[in-house]
Amino acid sequence: QVQLVESGGGLVQAGASLRLSCTASGRTFSSYVVGWFRQAPGKEREFVAAITWSGANTYYTDSVKGRFTISRDNAKNTVYLQMNSLKPEDTAVYYCAADRRSWITTTSEEYDYWGQGTQVTVSS
Repeated sequence: QVQLVESGGGLVQAGASLRLSCTASGRTFSSYVVGWFRQAPGKEREFVAAITWSGANTYYTDSVKGRFTISRDNAKNTVYLQMNSLKPEDTAVYYCAADRRSWITTTSEEYDYWGQGTQVTVSS
């Protein structure tokens, strides 16, 4: 079992930055793909970004390319999501998730473990 805990959310103004962290406990997730998803009120959960176990491969949804960066520190069992130039449409609960397979998928159902989420609110 892997337990995931997100942190770093908050209320910021448009144009600001936040860094989210996803820390794992239990079984190490250093060999897992880790993804970030988000869910805004009244909307479906959507894929944001993911990273392979080595960090060599990353993938982003188009709306965050150039603004968000995903990275990981396996020694700390932590994955980060650096979010720059935030927009009001980025407002959502952000979840991290771990997938035991070695390739990136954007489908939430493919991920095995989920955190509880952290709220990000961007005011205009």
